Amino acid sequence: MTEALIFPREVQTADPQATQPVTATASLGWKRRLTRFGVLGLAIGGLGAAAAILPLSDIADAVMALGPAAAVAIAVVGGLLLSVLVPRTAITLACGALLGAATGAATALAAAVLAATATYYAGRWAGRGVLHARAGSRLARLDGWLNRRGLSAVLLVRFLPLAPFGLIGYAYGTTSVCRKRYLLGTTLASIPSAVSYAVIGAAVVKPGEMSPLTLAPALIGFVLTTTIVVRWKRAARREVAAA
Repeated sequence: MTEALIFPREVQTADPQATQPVTATASLGWKRRLTRFGVLGLAIGGLGAAAAILPLSDIADAVMALGPAAAVAIAVVGGLLLSVLVPRTAITLACGALLGAATGAATALAAAVLAATATYYAGRWAGRGVLHARAGSRLARLDGWLNRRGLSAVLLVRFLPLAPFGLIGYAYGTTSVCRKRYLLGTTLASIPSAVSYAVIGAAVVKPGEMSPLTLAPALIGFVLTTTIVVRWKRAARREVAAA
């Protein structure tokens, strides 16, 4: 079952929503698509401007005064910041510095999942069907490749620092990749860096907590990425031999 989830053989295993609204969204006029992209761009730009102008340090102090609810508030704020393309490394370090290693890692992971969900559905609302509308183009072939590779494609893209965390979520929303594989892959790929950077952030406040084990989650992520790449190459060779 795990093999089928990570390396699906058929594109038809995609999210049922990927097949139902495709016809409707594929016929969506370009003017309407551009309008949606414009609305999404204005929302991202507005939130990004607010993040740059607002006194985040004072907001952090106010949030920490909430006590046990501080972690929830920080996760929500962190998710919003990730959605406006603030680097995830900075968010995770801040979570560790504010909340400590363990709570900071869990909060950073929650923020990543919230941002991944929000950006995926925002991208789907704004650009769903764009790749299907360009059948035969490189974008359509990329969409098919991502869909065929399933969970492994999400893991690899999330492990590698190819683009800002939120931007990848918006981009995946325009594809036909199953939302379950996307969210599962994003969650799994976010765990190693969430733990590592949260521990580093906590060590900035309390240097005595730093240890060589801090880099262990990052090493695990590297090993998993290498394993996925190797398995892809073997699968590709088998496909070529079968053809």
